[in-house]
Amino acid sequence: MKTRVPEILGIEYPILQGGMIWVTDAGLAAAVSEGGGLGMIGAGGMAPEMLTEEITRAKSLTDKTFGVNIPLQRPDAGDMIEVAARSGVPILSTSAGNPLSFTALAKEQGMKVVHVVSNVRMAEKAQEAGVDVIVAEGYEAGGHNGFDELTTMALVPQVVDAVEVPVVAAGGIADARGMVAAFALGAEGVQMGTRFLASLESPAHDRYKELVVKANDRGTVITGRAFGPVRVIKNTLAEKILQAESEGWSTEQIMEMIGPGRTMKAAMEGDMDEGSFMCGQICGMIGELKSSAEIIQEMMEGYKEVAATL
Repeated sequence: MKTRVPEILGIEYPILQGGMIWVTDAGLAAAVSEGGGLGMIGAGGMAPEMLTEEITRAKSLTDKTFGVNIPLQRPDAGDMIEVAARSGVPILSTSAGNPLSFTALAKEQGMKVVHVVSNVRMAEKAQEAGVDVIVAEGYEAGGHNGFDELTTMALVPQVVDAVEVPVVAAGGIADARGMVAAFALGAEGVQMGTRFLASLESPAHDRYKELVVKANDRGTVITGRAFGPVRVIKNTLAEKILQAESEGWSTEQIMEMIGPGRTMKAAMEGDMDEGSFMCGQICGMIGELKSSAEIIQEMMEGYKEVAATL
């Protein structure tokens, strides 16, 4: 297929790897880029010094294009963008915030900007801000989600109709069938997180990957619906949060109970009880770990086979 996304982003295939805190490091980003997609260093939990180190490491592993994902809710988001720009990263992916001021900053530094949205109004605002590519992420996705609970099937075509910049579909996509469906909805690319989490190059703890591979279609839940929806794998911590919500605990009480470092406990330590294992609903379809290159090649080859049957 021919779309605008590879040309704009300087990649071979219209496949993006989503930014995931503590999971999408330089090694995974480089592997995805080497496979022809757009690898992304997830800078959510990194200090500026660590981000600089990861960018340097990624450059030592690939000469292909890769990007950096920076959540805009960070108080130092501007500083982090400056770090990425000074390090020569050509692609900035932003999420969890208004892209208006930061898009201008990134484009002044010569970067292309990809912004993640969860509803049409956000997409329109992103286009007004001057972003180059919009990622429309449905409620099936793992990690932080939108309050509107719009699913990928409903969200993507509405965003496509509302904007002129190319749209990438995310949420519930892990194979060629999902990619064909996304393109039928008008998307010009796909972004995957959970599928690359369960890859050989992913730095996630082995127990984390095992949870993803063994999960079924009902393996995830949404916590924090009232104050910040997050999709995670069902475990002891998730059950505690859901119980607290059902009992009417305040946001402050729940946040105090959760405490800091839960995503690190999951990704780095594989703490089955106390970690927050962010994961998308598509986990039930992922049955084995594969290399990033193999995942991408199967997507591209499978796309042609699936499309030919329609």
